[in-house]
Amino acid sequence: MQRYPFTNSIWRQHDTGTLYPPLTASESSDVVVIGAGIAGLVCAYELQKRGKQVTLLEALEIGHGTTGHTTAKCSVQHGAIYQKLIRHFDETTARLYYEFNAEALVYLQKQIDEGFECDYSIEDSFLYSTEPSEELSRELDAYRRLKLDGGEATEEVRNTLPFPIDQALVIRKQAQFHPVKYLRELADRFVRLGGRIYEQTRALDVSQGPRPIVTTATGRRVQANQVVIATHYPFNDLRGLYVSKFSVERSYIVACETDTAPLKGMYLSVDQNSRSYRSYVDDGKTYLLIGGEGHTAGQVTDTRNRYDHLERDAQHYFGTNRASYRWSSQDLITLDSLPYVGQMFKREPDILLATGFLKWGMTNGIAAGNLLADQLTGQSNRFSELVSPLRKTIKPTDVGSFVKTNLDTATQFAKGTAERVLERRGVEELQLDEGGIVRVDHQTKGVYRDLDNHCHIVNLTCTHLGCTVKWNNAERTWDCPCHGSRFDAKGAVLEGPATKPLPYKMREDL
Repeated sequence: MQRYPFTNSIWRQHDTGTLYPPLTASESSDVVVIGAGIAGLVCAYELQKRGKQVTLLEALEIGHGTTGHTTAKCSVQHGAIYQKLIRHFDETTARLYYEFNAEALVYLQKQIDEGFECDYSIEDSFLYSTEPSEELSRELDAYRRLKLDGGEATEEVRNTLPFPIDQALVIRKQAQFHPVKYLRELADRFVRLGGRIYEQTRALDVSQGPRPIVTTATGRRVQANQVVIATHYPFNDLRGLYVSKFSVERSYIVACETDTAPLKGMYLSVDQNSRSYRSYVDDGKTYLLIGGEGHTAGQVTDTRNRYDHLERDAQHYFGTNRASYRWSSQDLITLDSLPYVGQMFKREPDILLATGFLKWGMTNGIAAGNLLADQLTGQSNRFSELVSPLRKTIKPTDVGSFVKTNLDTATQFAKGTAERVLERRGVEELQLDEGGIVRVDHQTKGVYRDLDNHCHIVNLTCTHLGCTVKWNNAERTWDCPCHGSRFDAKGAVLEGPATKPLPYKMREDL
C-alpha cells in the first residue's frame, strides 16, 4: 500500500495542453531557446512575433519545470529586497530592479487584455513579521525612499491573518495567476506564429564559434545564429564558472481545501521560519496555498516532515482540510541577489542566459524574456547592465557569499564520500516505498524499493561534478547537495545542471 502521498503540483493536475513531439531530425533556425519555462517561452514568443524563426527545446514537458512548481505570485515585493539592494549598491540600482519587475507586470496585464486566460487576479502583496524586525523597518524606509506604491499595513494584516502580527508592509495592485495555463497560452500563440517546440528533447552541449550548434541527448543538432539558455540552472555552466556563483534553495508548498472564503491578498513573512500564503479557487473549490520550510537543495533527506509542518500550520491557523496537493520548488540565488540575464560568456556574444531569479521567477522571468528578445533584435533596453551576467559589481559581501557557497559545496562533497564509506545498511532493510544508500553485492548503491517490491538501483555519483546524491523521501528522487541536480528513482534527470542520467538497473531478487 502507499505509505505517503506522492507529490503533485496543483498547477499541473488538470494540464491537458498540447504534447509536442521530440526532435527527430537535425535542423537550422535563427534562434534556439533551451527551456520552456516562463523566461524561455516569453523570449521565444516575443522573438517569433518580431520576425525571427525560433526553435524551442524542452527536456521534459511544458510546465514540468520550476515555473509549474511555484506559488505563482506576480509581485515586485520580493521579500525585504529593496533595503538590501540600497545597502549593497545604491538607490538607483534598487529603483531599477523595481522597474525591471514592474514593467513585467504591465506586460502581463496587456496580455490579459489581449485575451490570455490564466486565472489572473489583481491582489495586494503583504510582507510581515510576527516579532520585531529591523529588516522590515529598513524595508519600510526603502519603500519611502524609492517612492513605491505601498507602505505600512500592520493593522490591515492583523485583521486578516489568524495569528499575532508585529509589523507588516504592503505594495498595492500586484497579481497572481495559474502559471501552467500561462505557459500554455504562450506556447499555443508561439506555435501559431510559426515557432517550433520540441519536448522530451534534452540539450547536452552548445558549441562555440559563429552559428553555434546545440546537440541533444539523442544526437540531433540545431544550428542557429544565437542560443538562449533558459534552463533554470545553466547546464553549460562550467566554462563561465557559473557553478561557483549560485546557492540553490529548495522550498515546499501544500494546497489545502478550505470551506472559508478565499484569502484576499498574498502574504510572505520575513521570520526565520518563513511562510507564504495565497488562495486559489478551482472548479468551485477554494484552496489555501502555504509555502515555506526552505533549505539548501539536496541537504535534507526527510523532506516529508517539511510538508507535514506546512499542513499542520494550515489546519491549526486556518482550519483547512488535509493537503490535497504537495509540491516543492528549487531556486537559484546569485551572489548579489540580482538575476543573470544577457550574454553568458565574454567572448561568445551569441550565447545568452537567463537565470538566478531569487525565488521570484514570475516577474523576473517575464522581464528576462523581454530583455533577451530586445537584445536579440537590436533594441536598446535600459536594464541590460543591471542584470548582465558579465557585470563587474563585486562587493565585499559578494566575496563572502562566494566563499560560503563554495565551501559548502566542498563540505558536501567530502561528507558524501564519507557517508558512502560508513554506510553498512543492507538492502533487505528497505521497506516498501523506501529509498536509501545501502550495500548491494558488496557495493554502496542508491536503492528505492517501490510499492510492488521492485528494487531500483542507481550509482550515487552525480553526473554533473561527482558529488554524492541523497535520497529525497517525499519526492522519491535522488538529489545532489552540491549544485541541485535531481534524478528520479530510475536515475533519469529531472533537474539540471546535470544532463546525463545516473547508471541504473532494476532487480526483483533483493
